[in-house]
Amino acid sequence: MGPSVLSRSKKFRSYFFPDTADFVLKNIGILGFMYFLFISGVKTDLTVVKKAGRKHWCIALISTLVPMICTLAVAIPLRKSMEKELAKPSSILGTSTLFALSTFPVLQLIIKELNLLSSEIGRLALLIAVISDIIGINCVIAFEAAKQEEGNSMAGLWYFISLIVFMISIFGGLRQAMLWIVKTTPEGKQVDQIYVIAILLGVVVAGFLTDMFGIAIANGPLWLGLAVPDGPPLGAVLVDKSETIVMDLLLPFSYTFVGLLTDVSSMSGNWSILQPIFLVAFIGCIAKVISTWLASRFCGMSLKESLAFSLLLNARGQVELLLFIHWMDFKMITIPYFTMLVLFTTAVTAVAIPLFSILYDPTRPYMVNKRRNIQHNPPNTELRIVALIHSEENVAGIINLLEVSNPTCNSPFSVFAVHLVELIARAVPIFIDHEKEGLDSEHTNLSSVHKALKHFEEAKREQIKLHCYTSITAKRSMYQDICGLALEKKASLIILPYHGEQLDNNLETEGVPSINCDVLAHAPCSVGIFVHRGSSNTHLLGTPSITSVYHFAVLFLGGADAREALVYADRMAGNLNVLVTVIRFLSNDSLGDNRMEKKLDDGLVTWFWVKHEGNNHVIYREVVVRNGEETLAAIRGMSNNNYDLWIVGRMHGINPVIIQGLADWSKHTELGLIGDYLFCSDLGSRASILVVQQQILRG
Repeated sequence: MGPSVLSRSKKFRSYFFPDTADFVLKNIGILGFMYFLFISGVKTDLTVVKKAGRKHWCIALISTLVPMICTLAVAIPLRKSMEKELAKPSSILGTSTLFALSTFPVLQLIIKELNLLSSEIGRLALLIAVISDIIGINCVIAFEAAKQEEGNSMAGLWYFISLIVFMISIFGGLRQAMLWIVKTTPEGKQVDQIYVIAILLGVVVAGFLTDMFGIAIANGPLWLGLAVPDGPPLGAVLVDKSETIVMDLLLPFSYTFVGLLTDVSSMSGNWSILQPIFLVAFIGCIAKVISTWLASRFCGMSLKESLAFSLLLNARGQVELLLFIHWMDFKMITIPYFTMLVLFTTAVTAVAIPLFSILYDPTRPYMVNKRRNIQHNPPNTELRIVALIHSEENVAGIINLLEVSNPTCNSPFSVFAVHLVELIARAVPIFIDHEKEGLDSEHTNLSSVHKALKHFEEAKREQIKLHCYTSITAKRSMYQDICGLALEKKASLIILPYHGEQLDNNLETEGVPSINCDVLAHAPCSVGIFVHRGSSNTHLLGTPSITSVYHFAVLFLGGADAREALVYADRMAGNLNVLVTVIRFLSNDSLGDNRMEKKLDDGLVTWFWVKHEGNNHVIYREVVVRNGEETLAAIRGMSNNNYDLWIVGRMHGINPVIIQGLADWSKHTELGLIGDYLFCSDLGSRASILVVQQQILRG
């Protein structure tokens, strides 16, 4: 829409942008950038710097200081060929700093869009960006002070006095008031609307004051955002009320404003004066790539991963555009410079991010070629399980399942229980090991989940060892924490509760893949999806008495998943309070059988039957069917047996004849065809369901 294309037509420009339009558009655009920085400040938790290790500081300092030194080394000799305002020492400092930094607000949005928030490289990039921003804020303050002092030697002193007074007012006064608001808000309740409106209006006031004092209009909103206590209740409601309006309404005006200032034709014939600043920017980017790559290699990252990481840290965006506009206000640069820098910034990001996506596969770490499943777990050894919990309602079901899974002194369970909490009003995901940080960590007020699990561990001290974690991250990224923990702890099974949201409302958030589907697709071990239909207060599978006998049905349709389900049921059969019925489905005249799968199925079923031949608590039956309709009819006929739990393999290796005609009927793919039927159909049973998928070797 700018003078580069459409506004070259005077008729178009006069119609769309009359005399007053530029003024209005500029103010709305600046307002968009102000609120963008405010939201970024609210989401930023500067305390994560305390967790930065030697590796983080090494990469952060090298990837920032080396490009800064390189750009200064190039810019100083080129000063003679620069225009007067750009050749000043303060301008050289400003340009050299910008091209060396990785800005957190920009990187956080890119990492979120690439769904890398909980990946190792995403966490590393965000932490380094926070450190880089701390360096950057100090450099920007020095730049602003130097610019103020150029016109009047006393202006620099007044700048620092204004800065100190403003920061004391923000962090000493307003932050304390906001902490009081959080303290006086009842737990579980929302902050009063009057406080929310006052803070959102305060963004404009903060911008006005910093602009009036010469501190730069963008600094006020950013610092006000940093002063807001992150997370619920205050930070969460501020982000919830403003983020959509800012990102979808105000920021597009900001980009339009940038586009209206960008004039490609203005660069024509001006290469001689543009060349020095282009070289500074180009050398800065190259130096950042090389320095980040070398620092990452030194800290143990692979060649391919370190190269991808160096490209990610080179991404540019909103903060750079805002600083270019700020330089225009200082008359450091003119339209030709501004146009070149905008095009350069766009080109760098447009090249770096696709190359990063090609070089880095976030699922690669979970690809293992070693068997980690229940079937191949050696007998009389520890079984390692990662158990997921979405809410307190899931705790009873997980405890029930673990208890009937028959942990013993000879074959104990090592359970890694992860409480999944959605990331709200925070930019950096958090993974808490409660053995190191304690159950009452400030990052979660739901420690009752872990305390309930600890009580269960105390009751089963000899059979179960429990390790508690909390993962606070975006829903799309939760599978990365889950699969990463399973890989690190060499787990044989991940137990996923079927989403309460799906169970109650039969709905999923549109456009957001199910956490269960992501885990099933990338898990480095076997996965069990557990649909618990007992209440949260009942013992075991909805039955109040611990001395009761529980009747489980294994629907064996063949294939790797069915074999894994049968081995898990075999472990349960060792529990004296459990009665197991195994029903094997066979196709008529062996039609559609895969010879290899059939051979493996026969071998495992024979082993199971021989092992439990004299066990009155184990029943084995076979059903011959000709299609999927007969399979479902057979299952409906079993529903009168009052089973407490259905155990079924998910999908891999099932004879297609047995499920013929059922594929189009399925709604919940993570449960498989038969699991979905058990979940959705009205069988008159409140039996829980366990759907098992055996580990898929992906190495």
